[in-house]
Amino acid sequence: MNFSLPAPAKLNLFLHITGQRADGYHTLQTVFALLDYGDTLHFASAEQLTLDAPAELGGENNLILRAARALQQSSGCGLGAAIRLDKRLPAGGGVGGGSSDAASTLLGLNHLWQLGLSIDQLAQIGLSLGADVPVFVRGQSAWADGIGEQLQPLELTEQFFLVVHPGISIPTAAIFADPQLTRRTPESRVAAFLGPAAETLFRNDCEPVATRLFPEVRATIEWLENQTGNARLTGTGACVFARIANRQQGEALLHNLPTPWQGFVARSVNESPAHVALAKLRDTAG
Repeated sequence: MNFSLPAPAKLNLFLHITGQRADGYHTLQTVFALLDYGDTLHFASAEQLTLDAPAELGGENNLILRAARALQQSSGCGLGAAIRLDKRLPAGGGVGGGSSDAASTLLGLNHLWQLGLSIDQLAQIGLSLGADVPVFVRGQSAWADGIGEQLQPLELTEQFFLVVHPGISIPTAAIFADPQLTRRTPESRVAAFLGPAAETLFRNDCEPVATRLFPEVRATIEWLENQTGNARLTGTGACVFARIANRQQGEALLHNLPTPWQGFVARSVNESPAHVALAKLRDTAG
């Protein structure tokens, strides 16, 4: 069996840090918007478990291999797979590339190995790999609480975004360890986010830290703000995004990006492209 699955990017439309637990994890509230742009994973039946991916992504420590081994261990499956990664999302960019790759690995190998595990079971395995993995496993844009794993699906208005990467990688730990990070933002509710005052009530608490520590992020936000009238950091960065009117506007802005920045234009979607592709595979097999 041979097939491919997308591993879509995400944006944090806002990110509030509401506290810190005794184990060191920060509690937060955010909205994950899934995008129609991302990496692609190719799966094929094989005797051994192998991964063809860029060397800088961690080799044996890569989240794809960790996800595959976690699935093997949880299911007792001894089958192998040849996995190849076409990487488009920047590492350390805050768009969920590694987490999405891990989630599509779980979804893809569950199909390849015919394990029949439920989405709940796969999401639980995903949580052991990282707090952002479950939202990609579940495959719906969502409001998140806890450490990002308590998910409430949302039907968001589909919008176009320009996402710009300023050419640096931001370690998540550097942001969360900063003593100036806001850690006591009051909890909010979904209704407020969906209301008319959302733009003024919701922000990214990590943005002030990221712009102070990384001048490239500050410059990117200022440039995007000047071009579009809106700009915000996603996750802990380094990517910055802006809402745009349409794909044509985004492509025109991409053409004028300062060097060495890179970017992409994407549309938000309420259902993950990985889930759409899986459904087609099942229909074909059936």
